[in-house]
Amino acid sequence: MNNVYQTGVVIAGAGPTGLWLACELRIAGVEVVLLDALSERSGQSRAGGIGPRTMEVLDQRGLLDRVLPHGRQLLFGHFAGLPMNFSDFATRYPRGLAITQGVLESRLDCCAAELGAPVHWDSPVVAAEQDADGITVEIGGGDPRRVRAGYLIGCDGGRSTVRKLAGIEFTGTEATMLGMVADVELTRPPAGFVLTTRGGPGDYSVFELQPGVFRVMVQRHDRVLDHADRPDVEDLRESFRLVAGTDFGMHSPRWVSQFGDAARLADTYRSGRILLAGDAAHVHYPAGGQGLNTGIQDAANLGWKLAQVLRGTAASGLLDSYEAERRPVAARVLRNTKAQTALMRPGPHTDALRTTLAGLFDIDEVRERIGHMMFALDIRYDVGCGHPLAGYRVPDMDLTVAGRPSQVFELMHAGRPVLLSLNGYRLRGYEGERRVEQVEARCASGQWSIPGLGDIPAPAAVLIRPDGHMAWAGDGNGTAGLAAALDAWCGQPGREPESQ
Repeated sequence: MNNVYQTGVVIAGAGPTGLWLACELRIAGVEVVLLDALSERSGQSRAGGIGPRTMEVLDQRGLLDRVLPHGRQLLFGHFAGLPMNFSDFATRYPRGLAITQGVLESRLDCCAAELGAPVHWDSPVVAAEQDADGITVEIGGGDPRRVRAGYLIGCDGGRSTVRKLAGIEFTGTEATMLGMVADVELTRPPAGFVLTTRGGPGDYSVFELQPGVFRVMVQRHDRVLDHADRPDVEDLRESFRLVAGTDFGMHSPRWVSQFGDAARLADTYRSGRILLAGDAAHVHYPAGGQGLNTGIQDAANLGWKLAQVLRGTAASGLLDSYEAERRPVAARVLRNTKAQTALMRPGPHTDALRTTLAGLFDIDEVRERIGHMMFALDIRYDVGCGHPLAGYRVPDMDLTVAGRPSQVFELMHAGRPVLLSLNGYRLRGYEGERRVEQVEARCASGQWSIPGLGDIPAPAAVLIRPDGHMAWAGDGNGTAGLAAALDAWCGQPGREPESQ
């Protein structure tokens, strides 16, 4: 292993989180090596879809159209199996997209490869040594080698090798139940979409992923997950017969896997030049696909910050804001998934609680509070600006730019901060600001609807971070706080690269 390759960032793990982080970094011009310990894609697709906020994240880079044709749009979701309509939520995408993780990964594989970050398979990270100037990553597998980089990012799942190499603890609770999931064919499929039907010691769900292929899930509270087990289709049939009273004639499994409700959160997301994202940083019961969606949103938060640090326009301390912003989000996901598993336990007391909650979901305020949380539409980061909009995600408003129709997300495709002024407002003293894309536009809407905040008068100007969160907003009474926001989130002009 005499050859040492040079790159900006090494990403361990080529699941959705690692792939999206690679795309974000390449869009920002950062060199990336994307590694995976597997010899090829496993074909397993536990996650079954993406939510509104993740669709927004992909759209912000102009890549959502690469994914949409391969999924099926859903106008409802659920909380612990209790149906929830979110077709009226304040987003351009008030729906879910049913798409298997395997198909999503294939689309993101193409995007990453086209941007210059193909996956290196059979390439497990086996050691990492960091110093004042960088990190040396040792790669095992069929072609042992070393890579020298600025940072190593662990996107390598709940049993993350990178997390263990960094010595980061993974604190939480053990599994209390057993779940099984598979993609199969059915000779006696149920009518329609079966959403978390309770029976016996657990519950089950069945829905058609594509013509003739069904995603089936069954959960048992009379058994506990044991990672040493290797379930097969016979185990799945047995559990379905116990819980559902039938196995629906399942056969020809594409794959069968198991899961539990263990909930763990990394004690820190950063150890020097090693950072964690996705399941390497947080694992929980797979309720509503929140794990995959949270991981992609981790990558959206981290990528542009890494790029600024590697370009030398921002100090490495900017990376500390990644943990400060994203770890509380994951902690909230763990809380709501624990609540959902409690609501799914068998028994008459739980049945009574579910009936009570189902009635509360008829109240718009309750439905919106839970739904916005589930789909990460209400997240607000502390960006140090007192404006009511500051820290929230920017809505994808219709605009007119240079006389042609446009949208806010269209302005964000390059992955740079956007300083947007509206309806003739002039940001005096900031003409020619090179750290951002400066855009003047007209917006017909005088009110912006923000989940978690409500309707608020449209601002005169707004600074939008590359991840779509607003770092500053002004109402036309000057630009107080804008200079500080630019320095905090957009790099400092003229800053020389420093030892990171």
